[in-house]
Amino acid sequence: MTIQRHWSLGAKLLMVGAPFLLLVFMATVATLWVSWQLDGGAAAVNEAGRMRMQSYRMSLSIGTRETSQLPEQITEFDRSLAILRHGDPDRPLFVPWDTDTNQRFAVVESNWAAYQARWILAKPATYDELRADTVAFASHIDDFVNSIEVHIAQWTALLHLLQMSMLASVVVGATVLLYTGYLFVLEPVGQLKQAIEKIQKGNFDARVERVSSDELGTLADGFNGMAEHLQSMYRNLEAKVAEKTVLLKEKSDRLESLYEVTDLVSKATSLDALAQDFTKSLAKISHADGVALRWSNQGGQRHLMLAAHGLPADMIDEEQCIYTGDCYCGSASADSDFRIIPIRDESSAPLKHCLKAGFETVITLPVRLHQHLMGEVDLFYHARINPTPAERSLLEALCSHLASGMENLRLNALEKEAAVSQERHLLARELHDSIAQSLAFLKIQVQLMRDAVKNCNESEIAKILEEIDAGVRESYSDVRELLLHFRTRTNTEDIEPALATTLQKFEHQSGIKSALTMQGQGLPLAPDVQIQVLHIVQEALSNIRKHAHASQAWLDVQQQPTWRFEVRDDGIGFNPDTDQFDETHVGLRIMTERAQRIGAHIKVLSTPLRGSAVILTLTPPSHPSTSNAARIDSLPANRTANTV
Repeated sequence: MTIQRHWSLGAKLLMVGAPFLLLVFMATVATLWVSWQLDGGAAAVNEAGRMRMQSYRMSLSIGTRETSQLPEQITEFDRSLAILRHGDPDRPLFVPWDTDTNQRFAVVESNWAAYQARWILAKPATYDELRADTVAFASHIDDFVNSIEVHIAQWTALLHLLQMSMLASVVVGATVLLYTGYLFVLEPVGQLKQAIEKIQKGNFDARVERVSSDELGTLADGFNGMAEHLQSMYRNLEAKVAEKTVLLKEKSDRLESLYEVTDLVSKATSLDALAQDFTKSLAKISHADGVALRWSNQGGQRHLMLAAHGLPADMIDEEQCIYTGDCYCGSASADSDFRIIPIRDESSAPLKHCLKAGFETVITLPVRLHQHLMGEVDLFYHARINPTPAERSLLEALCSHLASGMENLRLNALEKEAAVSQERHLLARELHDSIAQSLAFLKIQVQLMRDAVKNCNESEIAKILEEIDAGVRESYSDVRELLLHFRTRTNTEDIEPALATTLQKFEHQSGIKSALTMQGQGLPLAPDVQIQVLHIVQEALSNIRKHAHASQAWLDVQQQPTWRFEVRDDGIGFNPDTDQFDETHVGLRIMTERAQRIGAHIKVLSTPLRGSAVILTLTPPSHPSTSNAARIDSLPANRTANTV
């Protein structure tokens, strides 16, 4: 079995460029070596030139007989010979030794020895031949230098050859790389670009031919697959758009249906109106031929028809109230679910009104809230129906909204009933605490009047008439005050206008001057708290009118850090330690109960002949009181002079 090797794009480019890179590397190394040889040879030529200059200097010293510098010159010449013989890697300096160079260097060394023996060591008498001998010695040094320069010329030629070869390698390598780059990269990318332009113009038949097995070949396969997928999607796009349009329409219709039912549930004011409107809306939403909404009793045994739509009149009359088991309708339970009942297949049912009316299918939907069965909705169709999961979900959601609406109506009714009961209780208590006691007092006076008339006691009759007149006026004042209480309105932003109105009515009714003082800025009181505060203030003012015999009343309000209301007067006051309260005056208990509702505290202060004060302090919201009962300090059980 032959395994086909797939070369990647990077491997191909590396295989093409590697030989050229290796050739350039070798040429660079050779160039560096030749340059190093040239540097060493040039340094050797310089050193040999110095030797020739040194020979002329020694000849001058010998000819002029100035031998003081001659030893140093000899030493320097010997050092130059040693450097040329052994080289100097630090400079670098080395002689390109060969046979000719060795021979010429040996001639220089032998001539130097002879030159030393004749002119330096022997100390001749005459120096006539010194010049000629020095010139001959220097010429041998020139021959040595020439032999080195021959090598330098060869290395220079080799360096030029290497440089030309590097230039040629670079040109050839760049040409090969450009060609291979065009062949392996640019041409496939160009084909891919042309195919993309065709796709952009809507020609989904465009394909890219795979000419290699590298990454670009894989990219070509991916592009061809993508183009084929786009072509397939484009072909099916219209069908998919139609399908999505249908789904969006279904969702839109579902949302519209939910909104419609939610709207009628929120606006319903009675159970009958809610049931009638719901059955009509459900018939339109579900396309049912008939709809029945049945309410179940607590035991789930009886099912009362609250509303119906599209059903025959005789069927409605016969099924106003059915029992569990009489029909397949009304058989829903707390754990039951969506049911589809084919009527033709259920001919054994006791009641056959559906069959007589020509219905083919009944769908029952339980109406339950928190697993509590409240009733069921029955949908009647003249054909066989099998709703989709989306339609089932919609119908169940509508029934859930109906259950919530029915529960809200029930809770609203209970709330209204509780409010009416509370108002009736409050009215009865107010009547009992004020007018009823005054009428009881008048009843006693009437009986005393009968006895006085029977005994013809005119003084007693006159006295009783005055008592009756005072009692009637007291009852009249109580009635007016009671009406004032029930007509009091609060302000959602500020209680000050309501307090000012209360004091104005108090002045008009009693003739006692009053003053209102507001201190600080606090958060507005809730409406229910405002109304209780106003009633407590009105009760305190009523006590001033009835019992204090005052000429001036004050209402001081402090808003920070907590709300504090103080009602005081300049009346006769009382002694909390000795005075007793009249049980017929129960204003204190009324104020206590009202303060108890809002968790406030009441304190009563009084001094005989110096007036009284009722102080109401509200509990801060952030620090609620541990007990909602109002506390009353320094208050005796009964009094006769001034009842609060």
